[in-house]
Amino acid sequence: MARYTGPVCRLCRREKMKLFLKGAKCDTMKCPIERRPYPPGEHGRTQLRRKDSEYLVQLREKQKARRIYGVLEKQFRNLYQEANRQRGVTGENLLRMLEQRLDNVAYRAGWGASRSQARQLVRHGHIKVNGRRVTIPSYTIRKGDVVELNDKAKAMIVVRHNMETLDRTVPPWLEAGGEGAQVTVRDLPLREHIDVPVREQLIVELYSK
Repeated sequence: MARYTGPVCRLCRREKMKLFLKGAKCDTMKCPIERRPYPPGEHGRTQLRRKDSEYLVQLREKQKARRIYGVLEKQFRNLYQEANRQRGVTGENLLRMLEQRLDNVAYRAGWGASRSQARQLVRHGHIKVNGRRVTIPSYTIRKGDVVELNDKAKAMIVVRHNMETLDRTVPPWLEAGGEGAQVTVRDLPLREHIDVPVREQLIVELYSK
């Protein structure tokens, strides 16, 4: 399984905004972007005074979306190509497909403090879809699916802590049940239900060149 294993706080600094990749730490003053709100590297400060080109703006939007959802470049490009083949607006199709990933649904349900933690829950077999264990974070959730924690995960301290303390509202396209340990996919997510700070049209423009 390929995944990014480097320092995630550098990713937030590179995008010059919080991507909330570290869970609770991102809401405190310990977040590095609070103390160093400029890109990492020797010339990070000088980049704040530079006017970004059109290509760089588009590239940064694409990188931002990849990093928020924890998707590598090849996976992201394949998702874009599939979104481009579907009917409707390509950018919205792309974000909808990212939202339908199983690790993202576990994050939206409030079981993981971050998407990486939710991804770990999936990889360790703590998530069931329609009663069957699924260990693939990129598994696509569909309308009517029931996603739930297994019995072991319900008793885990970290999961219970997340469910009790995280101030995160379940999006309208999901319906919570089972005292928070279960969600049902009511419908596919609409663009107004996706709160990620990404301008998807710029991503489409980038890949259309």
